[in-house]
Amino acid sequence: MQQEENNLNEMLLLRRQKLQDLRDQGRDPFLNEKYDVTHKSNQITDDFDALEGTEVSLAGRIMSKRGQGKVSFSDIQDSEGRVQLFIKKDNIGDEEYEFFKTYDIGDIIGIKGEVFKTKTGEVSVRVSEITLLTKSLQILPEKFHGLKDPDLRYRQRYVDLIMNPEVKESFIKRTKVIKAIRSFLDDRGYLEVETPILNTVAGGAAAKPFLTHHNTLDIDMQLRIANELFLKRLIVGGFDKVYEMGKMFRNEGMSIKHNPEFTCIELYAAYEDYTDMMNITEELISHCAQTLYGTTKVVFQGTEIDFKAPWKRASMHDLVEEKTGIDFYALSSDEEAREVAKDKLKKLDIKDNMTKGLIVNAAFEEYCEEDLIQPTFVLHHPVEVSPLAKRNADNPNITNRFEAFANGWELANAFSELNDPIDQKQRFEDQLRQRAEGDDEAHPMDEDFVNALEVGLPPTGGLGIGIDRMIMLLTDSPSIRDILFFPTMKPIK
Repeated sequence: MQQEENNLNEMLLLRRQKLQDLRDQGRDPFLNEKYDVTHKSNQITDDFDALEGTEVSLAGRIMSKRGQGKVSFSDIQDSEGRVQLFIKKDNIGDEEYEFFKTYDIGDIIGIKGEVFKTKTGEVSVRVSEITLLTKSLQILPEKFHGLKDPDLRYRQRYVDLIMNPEVKESFIKRTKVIKAIRSFLDDRGYLEVETPILNTVAGGAAAKPFLTHHNTLDIDMQLRIANELFLKRLIVGGFDKVYEMGKMFRNEGMSIKHNPEFTCIELYAAYEDYTDMMNITEELISHCAQTLYGTTKVVFQGTEIDFKAPWKRASMHDLVEEKTGIDFYALSSDEEAREVAKDKLKKLDIKDNMTKGLIVNAAFEEYCEEDLIQPTFVLHHPVEVSPLAKRNADNPNITNRFEAFANGWELANAFSELNDPIDQKQRFEDQLRQRAEGDDEAHPMDEDFVNALEVGLPPTGGLGIGIDRMIMLLTDSPSIRDILFFPTMKPIK
């Protein structure tokens, strides 16, 4: 191990010595001007018949060098792929050829030359001019093993993208999905807006926020955990359809599905309800699948998932009863519900303050979620866990809310928005009681939002979709870190 480190240090020092040698000879190893590129690598390989014999100009990173004497071969990689270079001393001159021989894997060069095929039939460029654009001072991973360590790939995404070009495809698909979402909503009359990331009250979800301090105002502030309450203020103000796609921040655990900084979209439509939000959810996600693949079917880790509408619909309490055999809402009291849960549902940690609704929600998460592989809308969450949703007219213990699931994951959350300011304030106060009892994710009081509701929020449907999880499913990426360029990582000391 020590010998390997010594060898690596010697190689790094050698690169810096080459850098100095170039400067000593009047060469700029970091070209201080633009370089004109006429073609990309894939154009040359794909359109060889049209380009054969054509003079082209390319720029890219040296990924291999081979040959000796007066002729060398090299592969350069640009943003579109790789192409082989044929470098002959007689074509570029003795001096330039000697300089080329000192260039390292990882150096970025610009070349001019003629497109042709070698005797072995490989599409190549016969180089007539070569320019060093950037000297690389680091060592790229060895080509046959590449960069395989996931932790290092996430920390040094720039190296990952160089050594594993197929990784780019997931990020290209991510961009296509985000563009498809925007065009889908824009075409339906939604207005894209922006709301604050720094808040004095981080509301709109049950989550723990990141805290910071504003020096000039001398106030504590929080990074947003959701943009819901600001978007609903805009509905109050007279916009009928709005959406915002952007970063949210939650100071919670990390997993293959969770990053503390993540992308979410929320949209709100006046005079609509949660049933309209179900329709737009299944239409939007199936549209994204169609955009990528021309079909609503995708394969995630070997399992086919079909996003074609309509999706299955089932109430949360029915799913719990189906799994456990218990109808909690038929029990006479919260105390009886706790006793039955303690006796029958051994996986649950039943606390003394838990109501029927809290028990139903906990039972669903423990016993039902993981079986929801095909897209499913889970409806009618308990009012205790839905402080911003309207109560159901037929059963005031539940709300007109749904969560969308696929592959056992929550993808979306939506409801008919609570627009009764008196009920809203009471629910905020109930959340404050839960916070006082130790729930640090309970919703805070937001007096200004209550004031907005008193001004008047029309009947409104609202929807939030986790963009990162959706893209994971659409790109067959097993970890959220695979579809974030720079996921949150603990620094290496």
